[in-house]
Amino acid sequence: MIAAKKNNQLISYVGYTNNLNNRLKKHNTGKGAKSTRGLQWFYIFSKKFKTKKDAMKYEYFLKKNRSLRSNIKKKYLSRL
Repeated sequence: MIAAKKNNQLISYVGYTNNLNNRLKKHNTGKGAKSTRGLQWFYIFSKKFKTKKDAMKYEYFLKKNRSLRSNIKKKYLSRL
């Protein structure tokens, strides 16, 4: 999960990848998902999976579970 500040709020984006650094670089250079363009993104949460299928299942779960995403953001903010 990556996050960026927009209008003084922390917004998040969830996706799966097999190369975290390359994926973040794409988002930050405008070559990632359309919804991530124009912002400076940074990692707030990552998790490893054995299979792509497992990663995709968790991605779907995390995208649909707003309270979990909110808790992850709060945990990140508490470490600042």
